[in-house]
Amino acid sequence: MTHTPKKSQRADRDLTQVKKGKSHLRSNRVLDHFHEVLKKHEAGYFVLIDPEQCEVEKCAKLAREVERAGADAILLGGSFLTNDLDPIAKTLKQETELPVVLFPGDSMHLTPYADAILYISLISGRNPSYLIGEQVKAAPWIQRYALEPIPTGYMLIEGGNSRTTVEFMSGTIPIPRDKSDIAGPHALAAEYLGMQMVYLEAGSGASHPVPDEMISTVKAQINIPLIIGGGIRTPKIAAEKVAAGADFIVTGNVLEENGSFELMKAFAEAVHS
Repeated sequence: MTHTPKKSQRADRDLTQVKKGKSHLRSNRVLDHFHEVLKKHEAGYFVLIDPEQCEVEKCAKLAREVERAGADAILLGGSFLTNDLDPIAKTLKQETELPVVLFPGDSMHLTPYADAILYISLISGRNPSYLIGEQVKAAPWIQRYALEPIPTGYMLIEGGNSRTTVEFMSGTIPIPRDKSDIAGPHALAAEYLGMQMVYLEAGSGASHPVPDEMISTVKAQINIPLIIGGGIRTPKIAAEKVAAGADFIVTGNVLEENGSFELMKAFAEAVHS
C-alpha cells in the first residue's frame, strides 16, 4: 500500500505552514543536532512514542516531560499504525522544541508535521519490500513534506521472546543474539552503502536487549552513530549499552508501562554520564 495524502488543497496549505515553521532546520539539520549531542555528552537518549498507544492529550503532556527530563529527540512511530499521525505529530511540535523524528513501519507512516525521518532499510532481512520497496513509495512524499531523511541501516536482533510485531510484519528473521560475526558485516555494509546511522533493534518489549558483545563488535567496525533499542528497562542497562559502544539509546515500552518524568530523567542522566 502506498501513502495516500489527505485532500490535496488542505495538504498543500498545511505543508506551506509547516515549511515556514521549519526554516531553522535549513541551518541546523536534525542529523547535525545528533552529532552535537555526541560531542556534548558522548551518547544521546531518544524517547519512542507509539501513536497507537498515545492519545493527543497524553502526547502533549508526555512531550513536555520528555524535554524537561533531558532527552535529545522524540521518535514517533511503530510497526503497525491505524491512527492519524498528523494531530499527534502537530501536538508534539507545539509542545516541545526537541526534534520529532519519524520511525516508520512502512511508506504510509508519514506526516508533514515532523522534522525528519529515519529512512530505514531493513538490512538484516532479505525481504525486498523493506530493503527498497517501501522506501521508493515514500520518497516523493518525504520530498513534498520537506522531511529531512536520515538513511539508517535497521537490523533486527533476537530478543529472546516470541515473534515480535516488526518480525511478523516484515517477514524477516532476526539475527541470532550470539552471532556478532554476522551483525558486524551487515553494519559495515550499511556504512559503505552511504547510510548515516545503524540501528540494532531487539524488538518492542523484548525479554533481552541487544548483547553488549554484539554492540562492541559492531561499533568497532563502523564510523557512523549506532542506535540501540528494545528491552532496555532500567537506566543501569542503558548505561551498560553506552559503555559497550552505543551512541544513542531508545526506550519506549518501559515508559508506556512505568512512564514517569523521574524515570525518563534517570535514563537521560545514565546515558549522558
